[in-house]
This record gives sequence, structure tokens and C-alpha cells, in this order.
Amino acid sequence: MLFRLRADAAAKSWLQAHALTEPLVIAYEVHLCCGGGKICQVKVRRMSRDDEPATYASGVTDEGGRVLIDKRAAAKLPARFGLTARGLGPLKHLDLDLDPEDWGELLYT
Repeated sequence: MLFRLRADAAAKSWLQAHALTEPLVIAYEVHLCCGGGKICQVKVRRMSRDDEPATYASGVTDEGGRVLIDKRAAAKLPARFGLTARGLGPLKHLDLDLDPEDWGELLYT
């Protein structure tokens, strides 16, 4: 399945200011707490040298940019979802724009 990502105005502005030649990566990390709980973290980041594109699911933005999606996250994401920019100044970053139910599915199941 090819995921479709729609960037809102804030994400488009961020993408224009950070001209990328490599795909974006939606990384999914799971950490286990000492009490047995699990903490899931999703991060949109630039592709690194250690990333193997073949190990990711594929996505594309409405503007045609490639996105690699961790397969664990891909199993829980809708086929079409959004990108937005959050934060201020140097802490501004891309993030997923999901409905509350989709966030719950991604982080808590």
C-alpha cells in the first residue's frame, strides 16, 4: 500500500525552508518502562545513512515528496493522513496530523 500524506500550510512552509533531497522518515520507537508499561514515540525526521529504504513502507506527499514509514507504524496508520509543523523557532519540526482516534490507535494499541 502507498500511503498518501497531505501537508498543511505550516508543513509546506517548513518543507520549503528545509529543501530536502532525501525522503522524510516517520520513525516509530517503543520503549518498555520498568513497571511493564510501554512508551511509543513517533518522530518525523530526515533520512539517515543507517536507514534502509527497503525496510520501510512507502508514502508520498501531495507534492510528490517521498516518505518512508516504519512498518510498525504503517500497520496502525490510515492510508491517508496529514503532516503539520509544530514548535517555535529552532524547535519547529514536522509532525503527524491525525484524528484523536488515529493517535490512540498508533500510540496505545
